[in-house]
Amino acid sequence: MSPKDQIDYETMVQTALRNVVHDALSITAEQGLPGEHHFYISFATTHPGVQMPDYLLEQYPEEITVVLQHEFWDLEVEPDSFSVTLCFDEMNERLKVPFESITSFVDPSVKFGLQFVPSYTEEEV
Repeated sequence: MSPKDQIDYETMVQTALRNVVHDALSITAEQGLPGEHHFYISFATTHPGVQMPDYLLEQYPEEITVVLQHEFWDLEVEPDSFSVTLCFDEMNERLKVPFESITSFVDPSVKFGLQFVPSYTEEEV
C-alpha cells in the first residue's frame, strides 16, 4: 500500500495533541494561569517560523525550554503559533513559537505532559 493510500493517524494525533497546547495557552492568555498551573514548553529553535533574538539562538542552537509561570507577559495565541515576552538575563525578549516547533509541553502542577516530533516539510528547512 502506498503512503497516499493510508490514513495518516500519527499526523492526526499530533495535530489533536497540539490543539491541547493551543487551548491551554488560549485559556491562559484570556484568564491568566489558574491555581498552581504552569507550563514548561520545549521547542526546536531552528524550526521555520521561530522568532527569537540571535543571542538566544547562539545559546540554544537546537532546542530551548521556556517556563510560563510568574514572569511572562503579553501572551498571544494565534491558530498556528503563540507569542510571549519572557525575561532572559534581566532583558525582556519577545518570542514567537509555531505550535509545530514544540517538542514537549508539561504542566507539572497536575503531572501532565506531551511529547512531540517537530513538524515541517523539507522545503521549510
